[in-house]
Amino acid sequence: MMTLENTSREKPLKSYKLFIGGKDLEGDGWVYTVSSRSLLEDVFTSVSLKRALEQDEDNTEAAQHPYVVGRCAIASDEAIDLASEAAAAAAPGWAAVPLERRMRLGTRFREELLRRQDEFVDMLVAEAHPVRLARWELSCLLQVYSEESIYWYRQRMHTEFEHAGRRLIVRRQPDGVVGFNPPQNAPAPSAALAVLALMAGNAVVVRAPRSIALSTLWVLRDVVAPLLDELGAPPGVLNVVCSNPKQTLDRWVSSPLVNDIFYIGGSQEGLRFQEQCVATGTKPILELAGNDGIIVWEGADLKYAAEAITESFYGSGQICMVPNYVLAHPAIADELIEEVKRQVADVRPGYPEDEGVLLSPVRRSEKFFTLLNQALDRGATLVTGGQRTELDGTPSETGVFLQPTVVRVDGLAGAREYDVVKQETFFPLLPIVVPEVRPNDELLDSFIDFVNSNEYGLRNSLWAKSARVINAFVQRVTNGGLLKVNDSHIGFLPYLPSHGGTGLTGGVYGEANYPMLKTSHIQGVSIAHDVSPRQAVFGS
Repeated sequence: MMTLENTSREKPLKSYKLFIGGKDLEGDGWVYTVSSRSLLEDVFTSVSLKRALEQDEDNTEAAQHPYVVGRCAIASDEAIDLASEAAAAAAPGWAAVPLERRMRLGTRFREELLRRQDEFVDMLVAEAHPVRLARWELSCLLQVYSEESIYWYRQRMHTEFEHAGRRLIVRRQPDGVVGFNPPQNAPAPSAALAVLALMAGNAVVVRAPRSIALSTLWVLRDVVAPLLDELGAPPGVLNVVCSNPKQTLDRWVSSPLVNDIFYIGGSQEGLRFQEQCVATGTKPILELAGNDGIIVWEGADLKYAAEAITESFYGSGQICMVPNYVLAHPAIADELIEEVKRQVADVRPGYPEDEGVLLSPVRRSEKFFTLLNQALDRGATLVTGGQRTELDGTPSETGVFLQPTVVRVDGLAGAREYDVVKQETFFPLLPIVVPEVRPNDELLDSFIDFVNSNEYGLRNSLWAKSARVINAFVQRVTNGGLLKVNDSHIGFLPYLPSHGGTGLTGGVYGEANYPMLKTSHIQGVSIAHDVSPRQAVFGS
């Protein structure tokens, strides 16, 4: 047994079994979460703790170490199937519950998130999310479940008309059983979107990522499950298992009980998964990579535009919806780049619970340097950054953080020959593309063509004061699930989608993603009174 210096705990160990059919069930062993701070303070002890606990679950000395935050039970193949069966058994009863009652789930969920917002943030910080990033993730859910958004969902779920002695209903009906596969970079906020599928009348099975399961179990087991009990939902409407992705997805795709699979992940894997789903008649709902662009036109407020551009470095760029490239009008490019460089200097690493920290550790950074070196070899200019850094910001060959890095790429025609422009990098690495000087009408056309020809299509944003330029973008930009003008690129708003996009972001069915609508299907109903069928067909 390993010997540890400090075994005192301030808080009890959080422990979650599998949640299936309304019951907490034993799993096949445990996975443990150690605090993200431990990985920065003492990586050897952190790794040793996880290894000791996962090899010997009765190692009470290791379990009492303050670095250990919680544990989650591991699901077997049989448990995954049992969760699908429980969801299928519960789905018809939940679908029969009136829509108005199901909609209350969203309102109550928002109330609980507000009441327990400190707990929510603490859970994400324990999993290495900087506290400012965790609050941003919370802001997403508060807008998704805002009063305004819930009103909008309600309108689209059920609308009625009176016509020629008939009551006509256009409504959406739940698909049935929905499997949710959240990503490792934001599991709990992504898993919380399952509440929208529940509001639509579906039963759900959520896979908590095995390597980072705790926050997902907390938000679903401790927050959502009691709300479902409060509303009288049948047991099995919500199921949560901690498991490997391939193990779970293979079973969901082959199961006749699972109707939809909400998949969040990389584009190549996601598009292959889409093919598997279509082959078995399962609906794939894809949230894949993004390669978002910010366009800055002459006359724009460059200070605010630079603020939006520096959102690229939230979480070290390891978020799909942060900006990935900038197109800068040549008339303001030099001034914009200087302003970005000035603001980037304030983006720093540190412990995740420290206010002001935005960067997260990047464990595997080889590709970062490959992309950076390729860009520089092709002629890009390094504006700032480009090195590893220690916790205190000191450049270092062995640091676990990467400096926020900006490169300048001159020329629009060959910009996509740079992988850093063409692809989602998922690093704190941002190219600012400066086109050749041309008449504004030609530049405007080329900017819009560049945005629309992006293989990805999550978010795009524009900074401009010209009404003509704004109108051109609004009318002509067809790529992406969201277009924002003179606003935060990553900020969330009521009514508007929080996720979803086209191309390599959303697959062949890609569009703005409202999970409540994506996990349901439209249906028309006509209820007639004293209507002659013959007259209805042939007229009077």
